[in-house]
Amino acid sequence: MAHPIAAIATGLVRSGIGILRMSGDGCIDLANRVFALYNGQALSSLPDRKLARGTLFDAQNRPIDEAMVFISHAPHSYTGEDTVEFQCHGSPAVLTAGLSALLSNGFHQAGPGEFTKRAFLNGKTDLARAESIMGLISAKNESQLRLSRAAHLGKISEKIDGIISRLTSADAAIAVYSDYPDEEIEGLDRESF
Repeated sequence: MAHPIAAIATGLVRSGIGILRMSGDGCIDLANRVFALYNGQALSSLPDRKLARGTLFDAQNRPIDEAMVFISHAPHSYTGEDTVEFQCHGSPAVLTAGLSALLSNGFHQAGPGEFTKRAFLNGKTDLARAESIMGLISAKNESQLRLSRAAHLGKISEKIDGIISRLTSADAAIAVYSDYPDEEIEGLDRESF
């Protein structure tokens, strides 16, 4: 079971939109403590990955922003866990107050890369793709972006999987050849190795 984590996903810079991201066991119910849908229903009533509007509250239960919210249920989320995202105005004050409210209501501060780490540990991504995300984030030019994107799309993983498959076949062939060196086994000869 994964404890619920929260973080400011967009950084603390002024922008039109800022995102607070949450993941882990019970995160939907915990997020409901700081967010009220305009229709009065609980966040758990939302259909998967459908945006809804509501009010985000601070740790003292004062409204701080109108925001959009969506939930994604395990295992169909990025992390493989239940997740929630608040899309609010990108003011550092709004984001900081929202994160503080989440941390006051049972969330733990997510560490750097923790959402991607959880995606990897839950089998939602492989190691090459997980590592490519940092490349995408830190790309400074088009060449770096293309390379990171190729890794993220699984091009490196496909090549590695192909190499592993060929090595596994070669290992099996060597094992058969060494166990039965005097036998004539179709497809197994010194040239094929």
